[in-house]
Amino acid sequence: MYNLQKAESRFVVIKNLLLTTTLTIFLFLFTPIISPQLPANRIEILVLFTTLFVFIALWRFLYIGIISAPRFVKKVVLVGEKFDPQKIKTELELADSNFQVIGYLSGDGIGGCQNCLRFDHSDFLKGIEENHVNEILVTNSYEGINDNFQKLLYPLLEKGLTIKSYSHVYEDLTDKVLIENIENDFYCYFPFSRNNSNQLYLSINRLINIIISSLGLLLSLPLLPFVLIGNLIENRGPLLYTQQRIGKYGKVFKIYKLRSMVKNAETKGAQWAVKNDSRVTNFGKFLRKTRLDEIPQFINILNGDMSLVGPRPERPEFVNELAKTIPFYKIRNVIKPGLTGWAQVNAKYAATDRDSLEKLQYDLYYIINRGLFIDFRITIKTLSTVIFFRGQ
Repeated sequence: MYNLQKAESRFVVIKNLLLTTTLTIFLFLFTPIISPQLPANRIEILVLFTTLFVFIALWRFLYIGIISAPRFVKKVVLVGEKFDPQKIKTELELADSNFQVIGYLSGDGIGGCQNCLRFDHSDFLKGIEENHVNEILVTNSYEGINDNFQKLLYPLLEKGLTIKSYSHVYEDLTDKVLIENIENDFYCYFPFSRNNSNQLYLSINRLINIIISSLGLLLSLPLLPFVLIGNLIENRGPLLYTQQRIGKYGKVFKIYKLRSMVKNAETKGAQWAVKNDSRVTNFGKFLRKTRLDEIPQFINILNGDMSLVGPRPERPEFVNELAKTIPFYKIRNVIKPGLTGWAQVNAKYAATDRDSLEKLQYDLYYIINRGLFIDFRITIKTLSTVIFFRGQ
């Protein structure tokens, strides 16, 4: 509800508000010990639901119509030595429509930008004032900028103009790490979360993993007969499917899943799963939509090979292949892989190298910001995916 980029869409507001209000009502109904006495008339529960939904929706629509209106657009100028202004303009304005890139100042003279002004060193300060620029974004965030650019930016600071690193703005807007401009010295640029080695956090995380995995396996037992019947009729083969995956520090382990594809689905070797994959059976589609095929991975979590939250474990063949084309791909293995993760709840299914790059950006963001709060966010988003059958 408080993602400002998504809050600009009336459809997303209604969808999230339905989920939030419903969750609030359930919490109210299931806490009679600490809450006031439950109403005798059921209509009062409907009144509570309607009151919450209508008034919050009205406020949200006022926000969309007034606060996030076009007249509050932030005018931005890009500054750096080597960058593609058109690419950054597209990325930035797509992430947040309130940003308007009106121009750029480049050191090497390459690239161009549609509907952008090209500023010159000699009259840069004058151009900033004439165009009422609100913010300067420095694109060479990790390498720094030379003395000539610094001399241009100092006077702007004295005038109160905001100067930010584009990479940091990008992370704040998209919840993923910008890795294209990072050189090989990755250890200087990735301040990994201290929780990755914090024994208190890791102990709490492990305890939660054991409790939820045990409950998950226990609660799924009543579904087992239906799964067995569906597998017998549609899949006609083994119920469980095992596959090698890469875990923490590159350790290979065997992952367990309910089989959703036909037997011998990879006779030609390892293949990417794609949308509407012909190898997936009809019952397999149901298992994937409901995420029931992931239930056996609770065994992997109990074994300590996986965690509830973390980057999804990938196959050795794909890891070696992707590491050749995507920088820092193997860094995602510094923590345990997860049943669900930041990339899973924010990015689409990875069917290409480009999709894998985007998911890596989300995974690195999680590794950098890892903690109980983001774990909770991922859990809530995963539950909404299961409830609304958005699995793939």
